[in-house]
Amino acid sequence: MTPLNRSLLKVEEALDVVLLGKREQVRLALACLLANGHLLIEDVPGVGKTTLALGLAKALDLSHQRVQFTVDVMPSDITGSSIYRADQHQFEFQPGPVFSEILLADEINRAMPKTQSALLEAMEEGRVSQDGKTYPLPVPFFVIATQNPITHSGTFALPESQKDRFLMRLNLGYPDQNAERDLFHRGVALLAMDVEAAVITRSELLEAKKAVQEVNTSNALVDYVLRLVRYTRSCGYFTLGLSPRAGLGLLSASRAWAWLEGRDFVMPEDVQAVFVSVAGHRLQPLQGMGDSANLGPLDCLAEVDVVA
Repeated sequence: MTPLNRSLLKVEEALDVVLLGKREQVRLALACLLANGHLLIEDVPGVGKTTLALGLAKALDLSHQRVQFTVDVMPSDITGSSIYRADQHQFEFQPGPVFSEILLADEINRAMPKTQSALLEAMEEGRVSQDGKTYPLPVPFFVIATQNPITHSGTFALPESQKDRFLMRLNLGYPDQNAERDLFHRGVALLAMDVEAAVITRSELLEAKKAVQEVNTSNALVDYVLRLVRYTRSCGYFTLGLSPRAGLGLLSASRAWAWLEGRDFVMPEDVQAVFVSVAGHRLQPLQGMGDSANLGPLDCLAEVDVVA
């Protein structure tokens, strides 16, 4: 394990102080960032979604913005707009919150579809176009979007094509009994805690992202990923199987997980560690399939052999 690996593990430790009992979810979020993806968190209020996003930004020494999405938020409120400067007799572009290195898009499903699309297009292209000019987004650029899967009133569900823009979906869930007991003992003091200082620099993060891209994937490993992806299309249990984009994302996330484990090569266990988070929001069971309606990513892992 290199010093750079150990630095990223310190990020996990820093977040473990303020987000009790969520070490695996923190590592998945880091893997998503290192794999150049974006993260969708689906969960009920009060389980730490905002704490995770803001803690990551501070620990990684990145600029961040938070946008609370509502029905009246317009695309220009996210991407920015041109303001006329009377003293200069010209328009000047005022960047929106999307021009930050970490953007927390809170309750994205409460925004109108055109506002959702404006953000998701920026995520896909890495730039914003305004009045015939193109403005590149910062590097790194990481979106953490949240939505409450329980409340549907006044919301606009993300279509499948837009969900596919997110590399991973996480569910933080409630803390386990020991973590929740610790939370209750520490009470408001814990809620007031924050990540104390940056753990790594921006340049170290960019170096880590480059190292992740160089993690080796053998032919046998790629074939395993290919079998998983193609099984989701041929098994007949899902409305849509995984797209080629999802397959590439699965490989990227597996590289990131392997690198965080201190290896320069990917093992099947790395693929299995990230598969549910990469595939879960992309696989919708067919209606009217009886018991098959409960099938999900874990069933795919069980059905597809590691060795052909």
